Amino acid sequence: MKTLLRLLLKSQHQRNRSGSAQTEKGMTLVELLVGAIMAFLIITPMLAFVVDMLNTDRREQVKSNTEQDIQAAVDFIAQDLSQAIYIYDNRALNGPPGPNEQRVAPQLPQNPNETPILVFWKREQLRNSLPINATVAENIKPKDCTTNLCNDTYVLSLVAYYQSRNPIPPTWCQPDGAPCPSRIVRYEIRDGIDRVIDPSFPGGATPYGQGNTTSAQQTDLGFNTSTDPATSFNLNNPTVNVTDPATLGRVNPPEVLVNYIDHSTQNVPIPSGRDCQDILGFVPPAVRPAGTPPFDPENLLITDDSTHSFYACVDTSKNIARVTIRGNSLRRIQTDADFNPNNPAYFPTATVQVQGLGVRGR
Repeated sequence: MKTLLRLLLKSQHQRNRSGSAQTEKGMTLVELLVGAIMAFLIITPMLAFVVDMLNTDRREQVKSNTEQDIQAAVDFIAQDLSQAIYIYDNRALNGPPGPNEQRVAPQLPQNPNETPILVFWKREQLRNSLPINATVAENIKPKDCTTNLCNDTYVLSLVAYYQSRNPIPPTWCQPDGAPCPSRIVRYEIRDGIDRVIDPSFPGGATPYGQGNTTSAQQTDLGFNTSTDPATSFNLNNPTVNVTDPATLGRVNPPEVLVNYIDHSTQNVPIPSGRDCQDILGFVPPAVRPAGTPPFDPENLLITDDSTHSFYACVDTSKNIARVTIRGNSLRRIQTDADFNPNNPAYFPTATVQVQGLGVRGR
């Protein structure tokens, strides 16, 4: 009986082993090839879709950043202009000058790669900088001033916004390569408080802070401080003796306001003096001073004559300026990002019109 049972189990075990061996199979080469092709057809479009989404997100991000930068720059200029007491137009900056006038541009900081676009005078408040007691005015320095010892005072500042173009791509221009976009820089030339006359001194002729010119607050930064009325600056004649060339080299380095201003020169919108005249509602004076050249609407427009990505329309008589800035967001991710009128979203433009505090003589 035991022998019979062993034979039955042995035969059943052999039958099970032979059956499993017959049913196990591997994948053929054709099946592997078909599977690879199907995976390629499915994965490739999905990968292209993901890459396209990443590129779109990157473009939207640089567009948003550029829009924010341009708007912030316009807001800063608007706040600065709101304190202006005199704004130069194109005739005052670049000529031709009228009688008893000079071209202002040569009297400003000079750089062959920079163009002055917006130039104006403003009053700047200096807190705790003017000694109250005249008897200690010569012994106190502005850095030691407190509210108990010093008052606030105002000084004149000449502010100039330039469009700056770098011939060699600098480190801020990424991706690296020419042409590099331009940028807007700001110069400020401030008068020193040592020109303020102290009426409590005998004859009222002694300046405050005389002898303390080592202080940054009291040092003239390129301002024309000549005591000779014939060679010193006078706001009633704002184109003459604007700065002192001998001391202009002490002007603080320019402050960069915004980068990635459009550098394109082809197919860009070109403003005109007539546009400025219509926008500002400028009416030419019926009578002009003797020797003054005839009215030219182009005198209202200040631009670089190539990119037109940073320009200003100025009406000096009303102390009004309209400033326009055009950025180039694509230049942040590609070097061949020229202006495309069919895709203006990536070239954001911001405009602001501001009237200053007052006009000359008021």
